Amino acid sequence: MLIGAMDTGKTTVAKSIIESALDRKRTVAYVDADIGNTTVGPPACAGLKIVRSRDDLVELSKADRLHFVGGISPDRLILQTVLAAAALADRGRAMADLVIVDTTGSISGVTGETLKYHKAELIRPDQIIALQRGGELEPIIGMLRRFFSFQVDSVPADPGVVPAGPDRRATHRAERFAQAFTPPLDRWRVRPTVFAPTLPVGLDLERLDGMVVGVQDGAGECLGLGRLEFDEDHLRVVTNAGEGMQGLRLGSLRLDLDTFQTKPVNLREIIFGF
Repeated sequence: MLIGAMDTGKTTVAKSIIESALDRKRTVAYVDADIGNTTVGPPACAGLKIVRSRDDLVELSKADRLHFVGGISPDRLILQTVLAAAALADRGRAMADLVIVDTTGSISGVTGETLKYHKAELIRPDQIIALQRGGELEPIIGMLRRFFSFQVDSVPADPGVVPAGPDRRATHRAERFAQAFTPPLDRWRVRPTVFAPTLPVGLDLERLDGMVVGVQDGAGECLGLGRLEFDEDHLRVVTNAGEGMQGLRLGSLRLDLDTFQTKPVNLREIIFGF
């Protein structure tokens, strides 16, 4: 499992490890749990890519499995983020010789430590590689060494990594959302009973307009992303992943399909009004 702040080179290190494993004829399961700056699959999801050859490495963005989280920051979605990473790591263990888990750049304060603690607790990696500048990860490293027996190695972050910056990250995220909604798009009329969490009786469905949802099959798998739209008293989901759809998981984002910019929302306020 790779941990580190933003722009410390976690994904670059992951790719290097994958290339080394491929040279040894090993199959790699790459779990991308960085939900805001995704390499595998769309934002708001953790993604799993099974890499058997260098061709798979070139097409790393095409996920073999997705797990919907519902947001682009783990701050209010710690449970969903941790479960997504752990579920895909378990799936990867059954499909590959080596599993690599790439995590978000959230490392600060209670949120960062809680996130990394519970990911480590559920995933149980053989090794954690901590990429850090100075001593920024020492509180997390000390905590992990104190509570767990697996190997934790501290490695200096590559000083040559060029920080992406918020504008570049936002542009990258919009591009990934655009890829997730590549035409042809279908509009499926949906009933209020197909959602998780369950919608209360009498909810004004117009409040769900623009919300990002995870399109789910009947076996716990995420098929892709959808966006809700309310029109003429009807609620529809816009998606290119509707075949096999059995239910929709509500996220905590609104998405503009013209600009692919997002706005975070409080799901509790949307559903319950507080």
